[in-house]
Amino acid sequence: MEYALNQGVSGGLNEIPAFVIRARPQGYACSMETIEHILRAAVSVLENEGWDSFTLRRIAAECGLTVGNLSYHFATKEMLVVEMIDALLNGYRDMFDDLVHRLDMPPEERLVALLHLNLDDIRSRRATRLFPELWALANRNPVIEERVLGFYRHAHTRMGETIRAINPALDAEESRAVAMYISASIEGTALFAGENKPWERQMHWVKAMAVEAMVHLASTITREKLRALEPPQD
Repeated sequence: MEYALNQGVSGGLNEIPAFVIRARPQGYACSMETIEHILRAAVSVLENEGWDSFTLRRIAAECGLTVGNLSYHFATKEMLVVEMIDALLNGYRDMFDDLVHRLDMPPEERLVALLHLNLDDIRSRRATRLFPELWALANRNPVIEERVLGFYRHAHTRMGETIRAINPALDAEESRAVAMYISASIEGTALFAGENKPWERQMHWVKAMAVEAMVHLASTITREKLRALEPPQD
């Protein structure tokens, strides 16, 4: 069973996806609202202060609990960060899935909506400050790495389904490769976009150019072009 404990805060650039928390097999010893409160405090500490400050003591202070009370629900820091990542990324998955399954929209419009969602999110405070911390953690912790890589695999698959609906000549692997290229291009803008970045005022141009170029790519790329890019066989 899963619990979406908020519906997200809409508003384009500042949209925050819902926390989607899976119930533990043995259940929680407190309400889901308490678990969400703890996880949001953990996100706040990681986003605003970084991994060096991400301790059970600091998070307990952030959410107004004693360390003992926090440890009752999350015995280790790794347990807490894994559940935080799961709840955060599940919210993003739901946003992607909702858009991909909007069959009342033509596939090209669904792709444009996905691109807008990603290009707006990459400019948010969360993407600017939190996701670089998660990428760094993924390089050091295999459990976190699997969560992060699983999220991107899912996102590429969903965007690939939309690309294939636009360009049915591509197979599933080819459409996922196009989706991965688009995702990598969007993620790369994190160096230039977002909170306190000097290029933020120019991002509306970057966004418009990116959407036009990426929709054109998805619509016109052919299997022959992709296969021509494969390295020569020895």
